[in-house]
Amino acid sequence: MRLVGLNGDQIGVVPIEEARAQAESDGLDLVEVAPKANPPVAKVMDFGKFRYDQQKRTRENKKKQHTVAVKEVRIRPSIGDHDLETKMNNAIKFLKDGSRLKISLRFRGREMSRQDLGTLLLDRVVEILSDYAVVDKSPVIEGRVMTMFLMPK
Repeated sequence: MRLVGLNGDQIGVVPIEEARAQAESDGLDLVEVAPKANPPVAKVMDFGKFRYDQQKRTRENKKKQHTVAVKEVRIRPSIGDHDLETKMNNAIKFLKDGSRLKISLRFRGREMSRQDLGTLLLDRVVEILSDYAVVDKSPVIEGRVMTMFLMPK
């Protein structure tokens, strides 16, 4: 097995028993770094400190990453003007917070025969939100629901 010392210096190819003895004499652990290499590579290190540093790095990376939430606004084709205005005010809040927005337009009963009204309503929604968002995914009908996704500008 190829042995790497504490400071990253190459010790060379040695038998496993000799590598273990080297690690024990230093009071450290022998950690296999690359088991599939030919010959396998092992490093003399403090394994507890190594795991701690790894966990610390993953925590730091988690802090830096930003997840985008998807907020949903549900409307109906027969929605009133004031109700639509209220829903759009909530949608504007979501977009200002940086969330993606899913607009769901649910058809019930005979409304399915007037899907053109749903398309017109979604066009109106896009027009209202044009200062705050752009269309990410254009309207798609899945069963009785027409959905559209918007991204904040």
